Amino acid sequence: MRVSLFIACFNDTLFPGTGRAVVNVLERLGHEVDFPMAQTCCGQMHYNTGYQREAVPMVRHFVETFGDAEAVVSPSPSCVGMVHELYPKAAALAEDERLARDVAALIPRVHEFTTFLVHVLGVEDLGAYFPHRVTFHPTCHSLRTLRIGDAPQRLLRKVRGLDLVELPDKEECCGFGGTFSVKNADTSIAMLSDKVRCVLGTEAEYCVAADNSCLMHIGGALHRERTGVRPLHIAEILECRDGDPSPAPGFVAAAEVIRDIDGSERP
Repeated sequence: MRVSLFIACFNDTLFPGTGRAVVNVLERLGHEVDFPMAQTCCGQMHYNTGYQREAVPMVRHFVETFGDAEAVVSPSPSCVGMVHELYPKAAALAEDERLARDVAALIPRVHEFTTFLVHVLGVEDLGAYFPHRVTFHPTCHSLRTLRIGDAPQRLLRKVRGLDLVELPDKEECCGFGGTFSVKNADTSIAMLSDKVRCVLGTEAEYCVAADNSCLMHIGGALHRERTGVRPLHIAEILECRDGDPSPAPGFVAAAEVIRDIDGSERP
């Protein structure tokens, strides 16, 4: 199958290792992966902050860029959720029947990474090896928008050497929510503190999720408190094989990027 990678802004900017992992996993399974260079932001940030009409051109652009794809796969449930849940509303807002038809035709071919593996390709055992204690945060868009169920956990349970430990109150939001964490900082920090307490209670080495936006939020607290617990996208675990070097810890990599940009040392 020819798969088009929709990388999403967070991953493209801060977590390139996640995109590489997705490509490696899909190519190992025998699929051809292409990366449409014209892709941009899906428009979620604009739409969710009240700029619905301003997001419509990005909806059109996404449809133009991926409209002919056999399958579109993304390691970002929040952005896939934007396509599935809000693109039809954006098309209706624009009163554009052709755009609405194109969106409706494209949505069934736009998939979140783990559900694509489990429910489209029918694969759970990828031959991965990751000998570490791991806990999984399911993220709000995975649970409440896409309803991806236990696809990520089914994949993790097949990873040799991996000790998957249940995260207490796993369905509770981490407090990120895009601009929510900016507009409601105190509430966001309180929610994040609860999430970090639960993660630490598992004694896991890695906190794993299918969405780097939440991992960046959680990872920031884990890093600042010097817990030693690393955030990591699930794709980077599924990519690992016996004998591979340890994956680059996503948050630390992102912190290095930020430091390089502004020249300051972050705690």
